[in-house]
Amino acid sequence: MYAIIETGGKQYKVREGDVITVEKLDKGEGEQVVFDQVLVVADGDQIKVGEPLIAGATVTGKVEKNGRGRKIIIFKYKPKKNYRRKQGHRQPYTRVVIEKIQG
Repeated sequence: MYAIIETGGKQYKVREGDVITVEKLDKGEGEQVVFDQVLVVADGDQIKVGEPLIAGATVTGKVEKNGRGRKIIIFKYKPKKNYRRKQGHRQPYTRVVIEKIQG
């Protein structure tokens, strides 16, 4: 059984027991998360496709960790103009363990 959910403007294919990394959620470690924007639920040969969402379908997970990703460097410059800007960025994320798919 798997489901396709949408969170943080992205879509994820999840199964029970999967660990996914999503955009930062306002939940602490160990708290429950319910994803209610479910696009597809497949159980064996039965496939439910929403238009665009499946009414009443939910995916439940547990927050494993909140953190920040690796640093990326943004470097801007214009040749021959003495213009250089260096900036770093670390994107915050939430790691979620999928526990239950209902749909």
